[in-house]
Amino acid sequence: MSQTSAFGAHAADQPLASLAIERRDPGPRDVAIDILYCGVCHSDLHFVRGEWGQQQWPIVPGHEIVGRVTAVGAEVEGFKVGDLAGVGCMVDSCRTCAACEEDLEQFCENGNTLTYGSVEKETGGITQGGYANDIVVDQDFCLHVSEGVDLAATAPLLCAGITTYSPLRHWNVGKGSRVGVVGLGGLGHMAVKLAKAMGAEVTLFTTSPEKADDARGLGADHVVISKDPDQMKGAANSLDLIIDSVAAPHDLDAYLATLGRNGALVLLGVPPKPHPSPGVFSFIRGRRSLSGSLIGGIAETQEMLDFCAEHGVTADVEMIRMDQIDEAYDRMAAGDVKFRFVIDMESMPAATA
Repeated sequence: MSQTSAFGAHAADQPLASLAIERRDPGPRDVAIDILYCGVCHSDLHFVRGEWGQQQWPIVPGHEIVGRVTAVGAEVEGFKVGDLAGVGCMVDSCRTCAACEEDLEQFCENGNTLTYGSVEKETGGITQGGYANDIVVDQDFCLHVSEGVDLAATAPLLCAGITTYSPLRHWNVGKGSRVGVVGLGGLGHMAVKLAKAMGAEVTLFTTSPEKADDARGLGADHVVISKDPDQMKGAANSLDLIIDSVAAPHDLDAYLATLGRNGALVLLGVPPKPHPSPGVFSFIRGRRSLSGSLIGGIAETQEMLDFCAEHGVTADVEMIRMDQIDEAYDRMAAGDVKFRFVIDMESMPAATA
């Protein structure tokens, strides 16, 4: 075991602070990574502020990690020292259940190991995330990052990117598809970019008229102000798929009505309270469906990274220092970011505790 400098929470009601954490020494199948950039996900905020239940403190968040490989184990294939690498939301799974055998580790039936807040199989300790100088990960959960991409703007692809890419791929979005996106935040802006890159006609739903220009700049063909009943009525029966990224309760019936026959509404956001229940007629009129999606498996995440590198798709980011993280959380909660914060890990202070 070795110590590294990190930034984490000692309790839900305390600001994040510098601390030292232990990383395991690289084993035969491990890849050690010097972290260059780490994206800031809304899940990080929920986790460290105890909004998803109490955790085992201290906890170091961060699961949108990009860096360079500094060491590899003797059995590692495909990675070498100096390579760019990424780490997303998972660092292990059971690898034997039906989901894992189908490369769907995000749905591991025995419970996957999250990048932070889970029990690390190798040590029995709690996994600690990417708000740190370095990380050690099994090669099977390490992703290749292409040389020449904007690394800071690529980091959010490890969560926001795959979370939106996976349902677009599952529902076979391509040229001629009509895709709606609800919300223009960290997830929503990636959904717009990815759907457009796949060849879809994209409609952005927002409650904020001032976001219309941003949406069109990201690739949206149409913008619908969802609080305008006439605009919503005008969008009726016009879409094949809707990616709903909003993490607040809202009327799902209104969006189901914009789907054509056999259309699907896919929920990605996790609201603190349940959505109002949609009516049965919203489904049976048009054989519509309501579904959900959760990140993606490792193979699909690699596919997404390669697709984004090929098509020049990255997140729109605002760079912050490590000591600005609590301010970033407050701004993120208020929707004051276009569209993802990313931490420049060169700003990591030396551990003091």
